[in-house]
Parts: sequence; structure tokens; C-alpha cells
Amino acid sequence: MPATRTEPFGPQPEAEATETAVPVSTPALDFKAWLPLLVTILAMPVLAYAVTAWVLVPRIQRGLGIAPAAAQSGMGAASNPNAKTVTVPLDKLLVNVAGTMGSRYVLVSLSVAGVGSDFQQKMQDHDAALRDRACGILAAKTLSDLGQADARNVIRNELLTAFNNILGNDCVKDIYLTEFAIQ
Repeated sequence: MPATRTEPFGPQPEAEATETAVPVSTPALDFKAWLPLLVTILAMPVLAYAVTAWVLVPRIQRGLGIAPAAAQSGMGAASNPNAKTVTVPLDKLLVNVAGTMGSRYVLVSLSVAGVGSDFQQKMQDHDAALRDRACGILAAKTLSDLGQADARNVIRNELLTAFNNILGNDCVKDIYLTEFAIQ
């Protein structure tokens, strides 16, 4: 074998000439091939919105006991911004702070403001459930949770949501923490 080779590596020119030509696709065929993908891309967001709006959200609302927004629009006095606001006190909620093994506690008194002619009666009827839910929310807080700058606002918002779930119809408009002591 000689040290230098002059023969080319790779395919021979005769082999290239005998290959069959690949047919070139037309633009109409390309569009038809992409059509299922385009339909799917356009239809999926619409389908996702429809399922969320008309299936998932109503089921979640029913599970939580929240009335749909359409049913809340005809609430009467609760939807009237000029209705008289009624304030009902919930005094002396004493709860152990989470993570302190009973050595620390929080004492909270609050006033619940709402509208409607029967708001005060609803508060009296559900007093035990409201106190239980408030104590449960407060008992879940640790010292670090209670020591944060916005702890009162976080507690206020959690209580507001919980009370509206118990009383229904979004009748609680505000909660005032009149006493808040950590011992």
C-alpha cells in the first residue's frame, strides 16, 4: 500500500447520479399538515376558559358554601351602599399561641361591622360558630406570625373571609380589632 492515496473518500459521482429525486411538497399540502395543530392551539384557551368559568368555579363555590356572584346581586340591604352599618362586638377571645406549648396566649376582642336589617340577629344565631372559627384562626398563629408588621391586617382578612363564609351573602363588611394582646 502506498503512503499517499489519490482516490477520493466518500460517495462516487456515479452513485450521486443514480439517486432518486425526492418530490417537493406544495404549499397547500403544508397547510393541511399544520391545520390540526393550529386548531388545537386556538381552541384550547377557549375550552379552558369555558370549563373554568362554567364548571370548576361553580363547583368550588358550592363546596365552600359561597353563593355565585349572580345570586349575590339581588341581596337587598346588603348590596345597598347607603344601608345602615351595624357593629356587633365579640369580646375576649383567649387563645394559646401555636408553638409555645401553652406558655403564651393572645387575647383579642373585635367588633364585626355589617349591613342589613337582620345582621345583628345573624351574628347572635351564629355566635358559637363565629367564635370557634375565630379561635381556630388565632390558634394557628405562631409568635413570629403575630410579631410581623402586618399581622393584624392578615388576621383581619382571614376573619373577614371566614365570617362571610359562615354568615353568607358577603354581609360582613369590616372587622375592627379593639383589643389585641400577646402575653
